[in-house]
Amino acid sequence: MKTGSKKVNRAWINNHVNDTYVKLAQKDGYRARAAYKLKEIDEELRLVRPGQVVVDLGSAPGAWSQYLRRRLSPTGAATGQLEGTVIALDLLPMDPIEDITFLQGDFRDEELLARLEAVLGGRPVDLVVSDMAPNLSGIAATDGARVSHLVELAVDFALQHLRPEGALVCKTFHGSGYSEQAKLFSDSFRVAKAYKPKASRDKSAETFLTGIGLKIPRVA
Repeated sequence: MKTGSKKVNRAWINNHVNDTYVKLAQKDGYRARAAYKLKEIDEELRLVRPGQVVVDLGSAPGAWSQYLRRRLSPTGAATGQLEGTVIALDLLPMDPIEDITFLQGDFRDEELLARLEAVLGGRPVDLVVSDMAPNLSGIAATDGARVSHLVELAVDFALQHLRPEGALVCKTFHGSGYSEQAKLFSDSFRVAKAYKPKASRDKSAETFLTGIGLKIPRVA
């Protein structure tokens, strides 16, 4: 078992170190290769624009927030002037990013929601992005339920906070519950699509559901 585990670990490390997007992330100063997944989706749908209010759910270690910060900069820089607001939330700690407001905790908790509402100051949100993923057990039915729960939470959050023409990008995985998640998006948004970015690993079952324009009026 030990020998096999070491071989698997060495293979994973080798693949990771030689991964094109890992090298790009190091070159471009991103904390994780995941930045390029959001970049691909944004370039396809033109979701991120200066002046927006964006909420990043499940933000740690911060690669998506880094990408959003650069897109909201007039010059595309990682530091300096920012035209817009990015609020990042996660259960885990996240190292600071210039001009990004980070709230640590569970966004379902009333205390954290109160802090978020204070930062928003009554402003509706233009874009919600969610890279949240549960701890997986290896049991398909259990993992499917956990993924579906996070997707449902992200959609509920979006419906409560997005402006009518706003958008949601949410990570999920093909498997148990996926068809119900896709239906939830089509029922909630005028435009609903699924994307598998090139930056997602070939063997990964992850995909990203996107919704644009609320079918259901935002809860006041």
